[in-house]
Amino acid sequence: MLIAKTPPFLSRIFRSLTWDLPVEDKSVYLTFDDGPTPEVTGWVLEQLDAFGAKATFFCLGCNVKRHPDIFGKILSAGHAVGNHSYSHKKGFRSSVANYVRDVDRASELIDSVLFRPPYGRILPGQVRRLRERYRVIMWSVLSVDYDKQVSSRQVVRNVLDNVRPGSIIVFHDSVKASKNLYRALPEVLEQMTSEGYRFRIIS
Repeated sequence: MLIAKTPPFLSRIFRSLTWDLPVEDKSVYLTFDDGPTPEVTGWVLEQLDAFGAKATFFCLGCNVKRHPDIFGKILSAGHAVGNHSYSHKKGFRSSVANYVRDVDRASELIDSVLFRPPYGRILPGQVRRLRERYRVIMWSVLSVDYDKQVSSRQVVRNVLDNVRPGSIIVFHDSVKASKNLYRALPEVLEQMTSEGYRFRIIS
């Protein structure tokens, strides 16, 4: 299982990547990867609306092409979007040229300068090329909702035990993560709202 809280040394080593954001209040940044997905994304939007929360959706170009109507609903609800590549390539297994080409292909469908690498795996050469046009967004808190070996209770704890003002939190609006997401997201939203947190978009 991956570590829920990003070790501080990573953000110190990879300073050109965004791991969290400075805030002056009790704000955090919810993010959702891998959508839009018909079975999940609409439900996520309903949950966010119920709590007056905004989020940033890092979308796959192939899914935006398949489901432009759902992508439009994300935008019309006032949420932000980011590029999560077109086909979810693993940076460690791709040349710089092929990786950048895949990201740029997604940008034809996703109007955003925000980019999050699939799996969080990206090589220095890829970073250098992409930072010419994109802001690379990582995370400080990983819910691990996609792991079938992790319970929804642990997903909740992964977030609540590690969050702090300015945290960037990762969930997934995917079928793979849906079982944990359906149980964990409402509880996280309710608990954090009761603690005075605000949910903002990455702009």
